[in-house]
Amino acid sequence: MTSQASPPSPELLYLLSGDEEDFLATCADLRPADAAEALNQLPVAAAARVVAALPFQLGVQLLDEPELERRADIFELLDEKTAVALIEAISPDQQVELFRSLKEPDRARLFHVLHPPTRHALDLLLRYPPTSAGGIMTTAFVGVPATWTAEQIKKHISEVGRAKETVYAIYVLDPRDERLETVISLREVMLADPGQTAAEMAEGRRPVSVGPLVDREDVARLISKYNLLAIPVVDDSQHLLGIVTMDDVIDALTSEVTEDVQKFGGMEALDEPYMQIGLAAMVRKRAGWLCALFLGEMLTATAMGYFEAEISKAVVLALFIPLIISSGGNSGSQATSLIIRAMALREVTLRDWWRVARRELPSGLALGGILGVIGFTRIMLWQHAGWYDYGQHYLLVAMTVSIALVGVVLFGSLAGSMLPFVLRRIGFDPASASAPFVATLVDVTGLVIYFTVALVMLRGTLL
Repeated sequence: MTSQASPPSPELLYLLSGDEEDFLATCADLRPADAAEALNQLPVAAAARVVAALPFQLGVQLLDEPELERRADIFELLDEKTAVALIEAISPDQQVELFRSLKEPDRARLFHVLHPPTRHALDLLLRYPPTSAGGIMTTAFVGVPATWTAEQIKKHISEVGRAKETVYAIYVLDPRDERLETVISLREVMLADPGQTAAEMAEGRRPVSVGPLVDREDVARLISKYNLLAIPVVDDSQHLLGIVTMDDVIDALTSEVTEDVQKFGGMEALDEPYMQIGLAAMVRKRAGWLCALFLGEMLTATAMGYFEAEISKAVVLALFIPLIISSGGNSGSQATSLIIRAMALREVTLRDWWRVARRELPSGLALGGILGVIGFTRIMLWQHAGWYDYGQHYLLVAMTVSIALVGVVLFGSLAGSMLPFVLRRIGFDPASASAPFVATLVDVTGLVIYFTVALVMLRGTLL
């Protein structure tokens, strides 16, 4: 078993960056991902110095790493010659990511000194939203006429393959108008007879493609469904604009999932990594939702004030308020999580709301029944074991808590499952139906249900 040397520390890279010979020796076996991780720990000025000192090819690979943070800040500190050379060498999709994050003066400064083909590709890619297929595609693909033979295709790949994002898929174009006809794999090319044409290799199969404005989540779904390494992006006339590769989709989905998780926690999505975002921005992102949730919880205090007389007559009811409202909030959060995920995976659509309600109704009753039995058993056990005295009407108290739990959990399940549909219907992101928001909603209604059941069950005894 061989052991691998640990990557050099970021401080060491920085200290050696002024000594070319020692620095190059240290970087000889350095992986781009390790270099990105090291640079993320350095101040921006130090990271820019290291990037400028890196061997050019390693610098290109490093800047192509999605894990590298503050890419735009680093480029702002590089001299124009170094910056332009690196931009020209990195993949088109990473060029777009860089230019989207650059400040306007730096964007204009660098854009006008790029080579015309690079400027043209950036113009094309920057037209599309960053969450669309066009926004994450690359224009570095291998396209060949349908009349080319396997021998011609092999020669072409050997000439241009190094500059392409991937050569595992070759896109076959109509030789007259360059519309996308089909896709063949590198394996098919390598196993084909030298004189066999691209059209003959494909045997007339139709390619799976997407338009440039298709959402990146839908692109990911298609890549997963058809087990593709890349998917072509075409315009309305079926001309090939670019391709979205598997790694682009993974990066995009990581960002998408991070945003949804942050929203589901009851806050706005962060624009930067957690350790990089400023204090003011962090407070701004969290304060709005926190204030809204606080105002919502004030309704809980209002509801408790409304039932103050009942609580004063039967203080024992107050013991179970946290139990009741937390159970409703938990069931609502469970239902919301399930439906938001099902919507994201396109397992349910807006028209399925009634089917979801019909499923959640028996589920909520069953779950509420289970908690009701546990709550009833707990009160009876504590009473008979002498651990707590709930009074002479303890049986009615146990039944009140049990029935209230059924009602609160049922309402929580229904409300939690329907809220994402309501938000989607009015044009909001269903992920905004955060767990804290659902819990706040159910807290108020849970109190109303609990004390309404108590008024019915305990009238003439405790109330």
